[in-house]
Amino acid sequence: MRILIAEDEKELARAEATILKLNGYDVDVAQDGAEAVDRVKSANYDVIVLDVMMPRVDGIEALRQIRGMGVTTPVIMLTAKAEVDDRVTGLDAGADDYLTKPFAMKELLARIRSQARRATSFTPTQLNFAGLTLDVSEQQISSENTMRLSARETKLLELLMLNPGKELSTQMIFEHVWADDPQATSELVYVYVSYLRSKLAAVSGSVAIAGERDGSYRLVQTDDASGTSGADGDGALSSGKDGRS
Repeated sequence: MRILIAEDEKELARAEATILKLNGYDVDVAQDGAEAVDRVKSANYDVIVLDVMMPRVDGIEALRQIRGMGVTTPVIMLTAKAEVDDRVTGLDAGADDYLTKPFAMKELLARIRSQARRATSFTPTQLNFAGLTLDVSEQQISSENTMRLSARETKLLELLMLNPGKELSTQMIFEHVWADDPQATSELVYVYVSYLRSKLAAVSGSVAIAGERDGSYRLVQTDDASGTSGADGDGALSSGKDGRS
């Protein structure tokens, strides 16, 4: 699970990041709200922790910008203020939870676990992008045609469709899709991207996966039925075997 911490107090940010890493999380740290917004533009996070009082762009404004980008990642706000109005402002801007400083790290960890569980519970079972529909529960995609997917293909495409147009690294995809398989290797990412590229080409002329082997991938809307405009990189529409679980 990947966490973003936006905190301008360097010692506090370092302490939070250290404890989260010791508990098995991958952690990125932003020093202000502007950096937090930039990181969210380029990476996918499971939970975001935003301090309210930060230079350049404060936490509330950063949250507004993040929500304005269509990002639905759970956000926990941190503040030294305990007034009700401050909490209301944050919640109205799109925060999912609020924690007042000083706080125990055990409580922050519990809030992060809670928000991550809620995000998983409320993920829609049907996702849509550029005329393509993914039915997560039925493990199938449909557009001009319909095709079944394997469990792993479904999980991979779900991740891409929850982050349309955003570049997702091979490592990040691997950690999300194969987290339950200790025997798996990151080489499987390219293999399953190839499977999905073949199936997307079979059901839709307007959606493709862009990116290169061992690099980052993103879901894009193509300009024509060939799919070449969005699916750059090696083997963009290469055929693959039927999906595997």
